[in-house]
Amino acid sequence: MTVHKSEQALRWGMWIHTFWYVVANVAQVIVWAVVTPDVFFWPLWSIVGWGIGLVAHIWAVRTVLRSRLA
Repeated sequence: MTVHKSEQALRWGMWIHTFWYVVANVAQVIVWAVVTPDVFFWPLWSIVGWGIGLVAHIWAVRTVLRSRLA
């Protein structure tokens, strides 16, 4: 089975999105822990909000790739 460049681009984009999601949210958690540990866990908002977008992105990529295999 050959993988088209567009399929590789879809997968690559998904992994880049996941990578930056992890990097940005870990950075926010570190900032929260160092600067405001006694305050509400405010990184939760970006973790959940961006997480919804990430899940939608992963779902869309998997749906497109599965439809191309069928």
